[in-house]
Amino acid sequence: MGAKVLKHAKIYTGDQVIEDGYIRFDEKILAVGSVYDYVAQSGDEVQNVQGTTIVPGFIDVHAHGGYGYDAMDGDPDQIDTMATKMMRNEGVTTLFATTMTQSNENIANAMKGVKIAAERNRVIQGVHLEGPFISAVYKGAQPEEYIKDPDTKLLGEWNELSGNRVRLITYAPEDKGSKAFEDYCLEHNIVPSVGHSNATREQLLNSKATHATHLYNAQREFKHRQPGVTGHVMLEDSIHAELICDGFHIVPDMIRLAFDMKGPERIELVTDSMRSKGMPEGESELGGQKVYVKDKQARLEDGTLAGSVLQFTDAFRNIQYFTGCSMFEAVQMSSVNQAEEFHLDSKGTLTEGKDADMNLFDRNMNLVTTYSYGNEYHPE
Repeated sequence: MGAKVLKHAKIYTGDQVIEDGYIRFDEKILAVGSVYDYVAQSGDEVQNVQGTTIVPGFIDVHAHGGYGYDAMDGDPDQIDTMATKMMRNEGVTTLFATTMTQSNENIANAMKGVKIAAERNRVIQGVHLEGPFISAVYKGAQPEEYIKDPDTKLLGEWNELSGNRVRLITYAPEDKGSKAFEDYCLEHNIVPSVGHSNATREQLLNSKATHATHLYNAQREFKHRQPGVTGHVMLEDSIHAELICDGFHIVPDMIRLAFDMKGPERIELVTDSMRSKGMPEGESELGGQKVYVKDKQARLEDGTLAGSVLQFTDAFRNIQYFTGCSMFEAVQMSSVNQAEEFHLDSKGTLTEGKDADMNLFDRNMNLVTTYSYGNEYHPE
C-alpha cells in the first residue's frame, strides 16, 4: 500500500508557511513542500484538500481530564479513552497526563494507570505532576491537607511507577528541600516548573525553574515593589510560560501583555482541563471536591476557578483573537515550543522524518481531521 498525500492545502510546518502545498506520509512524514514539486508515486492515495489549513498536531503539557475522565482516577482504560477523545475532538496528538495534589496512595495509583495507558496509546507522551509540593498560600483548587515540602524520594518512587514518564513537575521553589529536589529533576529529564508558589523574585533567581505553570494563576502576583512569580517569569527569557487562553483564567488584555513580554517563542498554550470538558454543564468533581460548571467556567463551591473546560482548538483560536498574533506564531505556541522544550524530537513540526501528527482545518478554522501517527480521525 502506498503513502497518503494531501494536496493544495495551506501548510504551516512550524518552520515555514507553504501557500499551496502537499504533504506525503504514512506513520511518518515522507515529504512536504510546494504542490508543484510533488512527484506522483505508484500506490499513493491522493486527496485534494483545497481550501484547508494544515498545522502540526497540538501538544498539551497540562491537562487533567475531559469527557468524564481524569488522570487521577488511575483507570488505564479511561485514561486511554480520555487521550483519544482529546486527540479526535481537539487535535491534541501529544498529551502529558496531569495529576494534582492528593494522597500519596492516590498519586501512586494514577502513575500506575498512566503507565499502562501510555503503553497502549502513544498520544500519552508523559506525566505532569502538579503538586503536592506546592504552597498552601496559592493552593488554588488543590486540597491543602495533602500539600507537602519537596520530597526527592517520593518523586523518585512516583516516577518509577510511571515508567519514568514524569516530564514536568509543578512545585514551590521557596519551600525547604527544593535545591536537592531540583537537582533530581534535572538529572532525570524532568522540567521544574514554578507554580502554586509564593516565591519572591529573589528566591526565584536562586532556583532552577525553567517553566511556569499557568502564568498569572495561583502564584505571587506582579507588584510594583515585588515582581513575584508573575514578574519574574515575564522578565526571564529562559522560562517557558503556560497560558490558559479561555478568557476567564486570564483576561484578554493580560494575555496580550504576556505575549508582548515573552514573545511567541516562550509561551505554551495549555488547557488545564478537568473531567467536565466536553460534558454538559452542571455538577462535577475535582480531587474529591465538588465543582460547578456554567458558562464555560469550572468553579469550586467558594467560587475558586478549578481547572478549565477549555478545548485546545479554542485556545488556538483565542490566542490569535486576543493578541492579534499570526497563525504561524500560534503554531509556535501550540506545538513547536513544547516539542523543543521537552525534547520531543519526533513532534512539533511537519518535517520529513517526524511523526505524521497534524490537524486539518476548514476555511472557517473548524477542525475537520486529525492525523495521529498517520491514522485519520474525525471529531465525534
